[in-house]
Amino acid sequence: MGFSSQPFPDASNESRLSASGRPLSKNWLAIIAFIWTGQAVSMFTSYAASFAAVWYVTETTGSAILLSAMSICAYLPQGILAPYGGVIADRYNRKAVIIVADMAVGLVSLALGVLVLLGDVSIAAIMFMVIARSIGQAFHGPAMMAAMPMLVPEKHLLRINTLDMMLMSVAGIVSPALGIMLYGGIGFHAVMFLDFAGAVLACLALVRASIPSIHKEKVACEERHPLAEMKEGWDALRDNRGLFLLIVLITLGMVSFGPMGSLYPLMTYDHFSGDGFMAAVAEATFAGGLFVGSLIIMAWGGGKRLALLLAASCVAFGVLATASGLLAPSMFWVFAVLCVLMGMVCAWFNGPTVTLVQRNVPEEKMGRALGFVTAAMGLASPVGIALGGIAAEAIGVAAFFVVDGVICAIIGVVLYLPKSVRALDE
Repeated sequence: MGFSSQPFPDASNESRLSASGRPLSKNWLAIIAFIWTGQAVSMFTSYAASFAAVWYVTETTGSAILLSAMSICAYLPQGILAPYGGVIADRYNRKAVIIVADMAVGLVSLALGVLVLLGDVSIAAIMFMVIARSIGQAFHGPAMMAAMPMLVPEKHLLRINTLDMMLMSVAGIVSPALGIMLYGGIGFHAVMFLDFAGAVLACLALVRASIPSIHKEKVACEERHPLAEMKEGWDALRDNRGLFLLIVLITLGMVSFGPMGSLYPLMTYDHFSGDGFMAAVAEATFAGGLFVGSLIIMAWGGGKRLALLLAASCVAFGVLATASGLLAPSMFWVFAVLCVLMGMVCAWFNGPTVTLVQRNVPEEKMGRALGFVTAAMGLASPVGIALGGIAAEAIGVAAFFVVDGVICAIIGVVLYLPKSVRALDE
């Protein structure tokens, strides 16, 4: 498949069926544009609010323990509740689930903004906001990912799944600056109010989208225990041996990859004897690589062999991480270039994973299956960060990059060895 100059080539000539086989709206591209414009605004304001909250805790307490606790609160609830979020996504109208999740988090930000304005803010209130965000994402994520195959043609499904990564990379670059500018110029409360406004816009953008309720279309529509429905999502993954092996190995890959993001500043400071500016350069170049990599996937479409793309991305990241650990202390700018390349290959990871699940799980079980995938990835990151921190402390950060890179490369090779995984590309 060749490159195109437009992210969605020949949209007017597309088949009138969505990726899930449903009749496709004539203005599907406009609907998707509205939805993702709203999501983009909400993502930017959420990132800005999160950074402002982190900065408030840093400025008022200077506690590394509290900052670590915030990171755990940001990951753990989502990881635990995502399978139940998948049940809700399959049981009720997915548009309604997304709107309720967005508005609930927006209202929490509004309430925190009011508390800040009244001078009654506390660390406990900020922690509550972080937990609420994580809970909201546990319901928003599976519903959003499960809704996309109903609204998009098959050939553009990977492009849409990659759009999320692209927006995250841009938000990661721009939103911290926006958050600190508003925090310092207007006040902490202004960032929280902005986040509420972003949530409202995201919900309004969903109004034009018609997303049917899968649960109501079942022949046997009796209400069952959520655990029974959750098990169906797990079974949907287990029934496809190749997909299940892929998810297991990707989860191990996420455990291995997880520490890297948190260790970039330490790598800059400890190995390259860098300052704050150099640490910011390393972070920005990685985020820039994510953006470029996402653009490449959206223009290219990813090709037909997505499992192979995942394996190759994992191997490439491992090689680049190992090379980073082998650099001499005077070679920081080479490290910055490698950060760009690592960001690019990371952008080729999440989108193909979600797309393979969407292609291989029945529509009525997709939310629950994606809930388990979200949970696995959400829990893998904090586990990896904890283990990676201990390992890096023991052997040194540069040596850790070498060892962890080798592990990532091995996982990538092993990922594509099983015949059942390769069958996903046939």
